[in-house]
Amino acid sequence: MSVTTVRLQAEVEQHLEAIARRLHRSKGWVINQALSEYIEKQQLEQERWKQTLEAMESAAQGKVVDASEVHSWINSWGTENEQNAPRSGK
Repeated sequence: MSVTTVRLQAEVEQHLEAIARRLHRSKGWVINQALSEYIEKQQLEQERWKQTLEAMESAAQGKVVDASEVHSWINSWGTENEQNAPRSGK
C-alpha cells in the first residue's frame, strides 16, 4: 500500500470525519472506498463511451435496424410469439 497526501477543503474534511465516525472506520478506509467506487464509475463511463463511438461508426456504415422492426420486437416481449432481436441487414 502506498501513501498519498491530499489537501482537503475544510467542509470536505468535516464530512469525511463524520462519515468515518458513523461507520467506525478510519478516514483512510473511507477515502479508499470512495476512490475505488469513483474509479469503477469512471471505467464504466469510459467503456460506455467506447461502445457509443462503436455504435455511431456502425450506424455511419449503414448498419441499422428499422424502427418498426424494433417496435414489433418489443411488443412481442412476454407473449407466446416472442421474437428474436432484429439484426441489421448489413
